[in-house]
Amino acid sequence: MRRRQLPGEPPPPTKTELKRQAHALQELADRLIEAPQALVQELALPEKVADALALARQITSHGAKLRQRLFVGKLLRGVDPEPIRSALDAAAQASRVDAARFRRAERWRDQLIAKGPEAIAEFLGEFPGADRERLTALVAACAADRGAGRAGGRQRELFRLVQQYV
Repeated sequence: MRRRQLPGEPPPPTKTELKRQAHALQELADRLIEAPQALVQELALPEKVADALALARQITSHGAKLRQRLFVGKLLRGVDPEPIRSALDAAAQASRVDAARFRRAERWRDQLIAKGPEAIAEFLGEFPGADRERLTALVAACAADRGAGRAGGRQRELFRLVQQYV
């Protein structure tokens, strides 16, 4: 039931707005349950919320897990969600950056093996601090392994070298 609006006060939230807020908090609770434990510990959540999160991670029964998720969402109503949301977003952004660096290193490794000397020149043009001799030797060894039909540890070694600079 909506309360009356007193003169000079903002209008009370509508039922739709309240539902939207509840759904947003429930989504935040789900993200917290799935987040790494180290990140959750850094957030300094109230003890009751932290205990509920720990229990939600342990439960395997579908129905019980659903009830616990809803309970965590309910507990989050009494907590300011913005610091939690910003910490989860920052962690997700860092993860995306790491994944992009990893994919870029993979592309460079594949390009170095496929194109050889011209890719080495491009790589050294973009990353002038790279070790030319070691890079050239590893690319030649990887190309020889690929030509002989062997999959060796040299590709991993080349990947690690490329990953240092990318």
